[in-house]
Amino acid sequence: MGDFSSHVVSAPARRFERARAGAFGVFALVLCLMLAGGSSSPALRSPAFLIAGMRDIPSPPSGQPWTPAPVDADGLTMVASSDGQRFVLHTAGGDQTFLPGVDLGATTPGHVPADVSISAAQYYAWFDAMSMLGIRVVRIYTIHSPAFYQQLAEHNRDHPERPLYLMQGVDLPGGYIATRNLYDKQVTDSFKREIKDATNAVAGHLSSSGRAWDTDVTPWLAGWIIGAELDPYAASASDQRNRTAPPVSGKYFRSTTEASPTERWLAARMNELAGYQAAKGLTEPIAFVNWPTTDPLRHPEEPLGQEDMYQLDANHVLPTANWPAGTFASYHAFPYYPDFLRREPKLQPGDAYGNYLTALHKHHATMPTMVTEFGVPSSIGSAHAGPLGRDQGDHSETEAMRIDGDLLRLIKDRGLAGGFLFEWTDEWYRLAWNTITHQDASRRQLWHDAMTNEQHFGLLAMDPAGLAGHQTATLIDADGGWPATRVRAHADEAYLYLDVRLGDSALGSVQVGFDVLPSVSGTPMAGSSDRRPDAVVALNLVGHTGQAYLREQLDPMPLDQAVPESQRGAAPDGWRPYALLTDRAKPIELQNAGLFRYGTWDPGNDEADSRTLWRLDGNDLTVRVPWAMLAFADPSSRAVGVPKGGKLTLQTSPGVTVSFAAAGKDQSVGRYTWNPWNRPLYTERLKKGAASFRDAALSVTAG
Repeated sequence: MGDFSSHVVSAPARRFERARAGAFGVFALVLCLMLAGGSSSPALRSPAFLIAGMRDIPSPPSGQPWTPAPVDADGLTMVASSDGQRFVLHTAGGDQTFLPGVDLGATTPGHVPADVSISAAQYYAWFDAMSMLGIRVVRIYTIHSPAFYQQLAEHNRDHPERPLYLMQGVDLPGGYIATRNLYDKQVTDSFKREIKDATNAVAGHLSSSGRAWDTDVTPWLAGWIIGAELDPYAASASDQRNRTAPPVSGKYFRSTTEASPTERWLAARMNELAGYQAAKGLTEPIAFVNWPTTDPLRHPEEPLGQEDMYQLDANHVLPTANWPAGTFASYHAFPYYPDFLRREPKLQPGDAYGNYLTALHKHHATMPTMVTEFGVPSSIGSAHAGPLGRDQGDHSETEAMRIDGDLLRLIKDRGLAGGFLFEWTDEWYRLAWNTITHQDASRRQLWHDAMTNEQHFGLLAMDPAGLAGHQTATLIDADGGWPATRVRAHADEAYLYLDVRLGDSALGSVQVGFDVLPSVSGTPMAGSSDRRPDAVVALNLVGHTGQAYLREQLDPMPLDQAVPESQRGAAPDGWRPYALLTDRAKPIELQNAGLFRYGTWDPGNDEADSRTLWRLDGNDLTVRVPWAMLAFADPSSRAVGVPKGGKLTLQTSPGVTVSFAAAGKDQSVGRYTWNPWNRPLYTERLKKGAASFRDAALSVTAG
């Protein structure tokens, strides 16, 4: 089979085949290629077309080439540079002054960042897809595996006129938060080693832990962003402890007289990084990570003190004449947080987020400003409300992609130098402040939580593919059953699914009950006499509305904050509407995350909404329930979260017993169970509506 494929597959696809074989097998890949068609099929030319949904994206339009055209700057080779407030990428088609990019994490489902889980095949296909979507820069936060650099160079050699440029990150060790001291020797030495290793990795001169980084990607290296979003408490304490830290007057970077100890420390690290690059005959713009919590502006209307207690300013860390590529200001800035976006009068009226970007741009009058993280997630759960409906969640995929495209255009329109969408793929390991207390944090990478917004920022959905070895279970199949004559159940890493044949679709309404812990019982839901269910979904079959409820004993809200009864929403005694806390500032804000939307979630349907949870076709009712709505803290181990004394405890569920209630009659139909899993299955899919982001990415570089 491998010999046959070599005759029908183009050279890039053959490289893809060899790279991917280790992870998925040559046979499976070649079968996919053969099914796609003959040798003229786009799938045979571009591995990107093996990502579901990419076939719907038109081929990249022809235009000016983005081939690197480096310039000599005082003996140093320079691919990119800052020029006042412009960030200039030197290309064969002329200088490019706005960079549409994407942030790439280091995980796949089932893994955490410390794992090496992204295959060479995935990297190559992803790079090809990024290029087709109009993305010009890929930003990474830390050193990736050698395969990243190998496949980036391979992709760029295969596509010399539309290469992907690299913005390399250097991650800050988290130990500084514990020590509250950036100048701690262990923290500083660790970061200095990471900087040195990163400079060697991009040049193809790094060996570590039995692996070799042997590919030079510096011809496409657009710049550096070092560090991480600083904790304001730790940074403030570090400054107090190091008040006498001397100013930095390095060969390449210096601190100004106004620089804080933290800014001096960053200046020293940037100077060291520049030194390593200069020794290789290179110069690239270097920046450090900042975010609104530590921005240099003041926000007196911000209700949470930690969001305006510390100021970090790129204007206080400047390059010398020996570093011609210069610097820039880098911000992770989202349109929904902090609260000052909604409360600060000088940001109103109009687009508060856009006005905030303008303020940053104005503040950094001598350097370019980039937004190196932005976007909204396509999750059911939200964590914050933003102006103009740009919330931190509760968006369909289509809506999220449209907003992302609008934000990219806004970033350019406000005069900034680039916008990097957060992020390329949905990452299952990510946590959110308003759901992590409900979960077994040690296993969150093994399942996909629809309520944790941070897991849903990607352009690529990492869809659950079903539990290995588990088939659909028939819970009941009996003519004359009422209200259900047949119920089949199956599950994946995100949802429990029920396919129900109703005895009478003219019921008007039906309740679906779920008993996850037999030891927990109490007041029946109104309209039922069954005390066993721990979660209930109430469906209006005529009005196509629905609401999810949890038994009070399993409600996780008290783990986050005490909420006045008046804000919890109407529910029968002993029950709570499923909700999420979205703002701790007074007044407290909640999301009715248990709103059970009606419709289709099939991404192939033009009317699909990725948040929908049930649909009705005649007498056939289909329901999917996010695991969190059933009180699972970790479905992969069948662990249910039970709040006790303000802390989360875990109890193992024997499975989910399903029941129905309608017109005063109760029906128990059986238990669905599954074996615990430690290895999730997933498939990759371009999110519905991603073409709108592609259009935006192409428009910001047009002309």
